[in-house]
Order: sequence, then structure tokens, then C-alpha cells
Amino acid sequence: MRAMQLAILDRDGTLNALGDGVITTPEDWVALPGALEAIARLNQAGWRVAVVTNQPGLGRGLLDAQTLAAIHAKLQRQLAAVGGRIDAFFYCPHADDEACACRMPQPGLMQQIRERYGLEGAQMLVAASAPAPLQAAAGLGAALHMVCSGASAEVDPGAPLPPAWPAGTRAHASLQALVDAVTAP
Repeated sequence: MRAMQLAILDRDGTLNALGDGVITTPEDWVALPGALEAIARLNQAGWRVAVVTNQPGLGRGLLDAQTLAAIHAKLQRQLAAVGGRIDAFFYCPHADDEACACRMPQPGLMQQIRERYGLEGAQMLVAASAPAPLQAAAGLGAALHMVCSGASAEVDPGAPLPPAWPAGTRAHASLQALVDAVTAP
């Protein structure tokens, strides 16, 4: 039996358009072209998928937990329509200026995920369009992947990565390209 593999995907900029600021309503959440289909392909290849996200809007009172749940329910509905699913959502509810261990690039959320699933780092893949989630996962031994969307839309996946990205990070033109790479026979 094959060991479980878990893909941990940063939400904003990796799965959805960044928009003009904090996503505070389900209407603000708009999937990037091909992102939902890429997740469905991961699921079909036997991967479990978790979403990780900093949500400073909760700490700043711009949205509440019920609204965040509605945003994630919209994502799940749209994903189900293309044959995919997210197994769990992990988020930091703190504002930017609060000292917490869960706001990425701190490792708290990634450690929670690893403990919940009982995985070794080598069984986890972390993908993001910004450095913070990969910085948070770097100490766990997970495979680190940058996708050129969101905050990294202008990055050339063939060029050396800027210094903020952890050593060993692999770059991909899109989430679809990453899924192509990890599901190839």
C-alpha cells in the first residue's frame, strides 16, 4: 500500500486571484483559471489536499469565522463540480502585528498539519505563490514548490529564485504545471 501523500496549498494567489486586498466575502473569492482542475487531478492521483492561509482580516475585524467558512464552502462547491475536494483548511486568524506561532512564515500551522495527519516531511508537498508558506514549511523536510501566480506572477520559473525563497524550492509556471510534474509516471 502506498503511503499517504499530502499537498498543502496556500490559498491566496495560488488558488484564487489576489484582488484588491483582503477577501472578505464569498463573492470576492475567484478561482484562478485551471486551479480547481489541478486540485481535482491531485485527488485523482491519490493525493490528499489541505489549504493553508493567513487570515489577518479575522484579527482586524474585516470578516468573521462564519464568513471565512462561507468562502471555503464556495471553494469546495466549485471544486466538487470538477471532481475535486479539499480535506481540510488551516488558517491563522491573527492580525499582522499580533505575536503568534501560527502566522506564516512562523511554522505553527505547518506543524499542526503534520501532527494532524501524522506525516513525515517527505510525505508532504507545499505549494505557494509567496515565500511565507514555504518558509514556514522549510524546517519540516517537505517538498517546496513555488507557482508563478499571484505574488509571483512576474517570476520566470526558469530563472534563479529571489533570496526570500527557501533553498531547494522548485519553481513551476502554474499550479497545473506543478501537478503535471508530481503526477507524471
